[in-house]
Amino acid sequence: MATSKYDAIIILGGGLRDGGVLPPWSEARFDLALERQTETEYFLCLSQATVHRPPPIDERGFPITEAAAGARYLVGRGISPDRVRLEALSIDTVGNAAFTRMLHADPLGWRQLLVITSQFHMPRTRAIFETVFGLAPSDYQLEFAASVDRGVTEDGVLARAAREQRSLQAWRTTAGQWTTLRDFTNWLWTQHDAYSVDGQMKTRPPLDPQTIESY
Repeated sequence: MATSKYDAIIILGGGLRDGGVLPPWSEARFDLALERQTETEYFLCLSQATVHRPPPIDERGFPITEAAAGARYLVGRGISPDRVRLEALSIDTVGNAAFTRMLHADPLGWRQLLVITSQFHMPRTRAIFETVFGLAPSDYQLEFAASVDRGVTEDGVLARAAREQRSLQAWRTTAGQWTTLRDFTNWLWTQHDAYSVDGQMKTRPPLDPQTIESY
C-alpha cells in the first residue's frame, strides 16, 4: 500500500440539487480527490449548505447536507466509510476553512493537507485557507488542486468569477486584522454575516440567475 504525503484530502462542497444530487462541478471535485488518493489518507467532505439556496430535503423531511452527499459519492465509488470524515457546519468558504481547522486538523494532528475545489472557486479558497491555517499557532503544509468547471455554462463561469473576485478583494482587506486564531475566531462569531447573531438577522438579496447557477 502506498504511503500518502497528505494526512487528509479536503473537498469543498459546491451545492446540491433535489434529492441531494451533486451538481457536475461538485462531482468533478470528488473525482479529482479520488484520482489523487493513495489509499491511506482521510477524505474530509465539507459544508452544511450554502446561504444562497435552501437545502434539499430527504424523504423524512430533514435537510441533506453537502458533506453527507459528498460522503455518499465517495463510498459509492469504493471508499471505506472509515476513511471519510464530515464537516457539516459551514455555510460558506470562510466557515469551510475555520471548521476544517478547528474541528478536524487541530485536534487530530493533521498537518499535510490537499485542498480541492473548482477552478472558478480556487483563488478565493486558496487565500482563505492560507490565511486561516497560517494564523498562530501554525505548522501546516497546504497544497491545492483545482477541478474542472464541469457543467457550468460560459455565462455562469464568468458571473461567478466576477463575484469571486469581488469577494476575494473584500477578504484581503478584512484578513489583515488578525494575527492569531483567537482573533479570527472572535471575528467569525461576532462580525461575519454567516455566523454572527447580527448577520443571521439580515435578509440576503438573491443572486442573479447566472451567478446562482454555480451554487
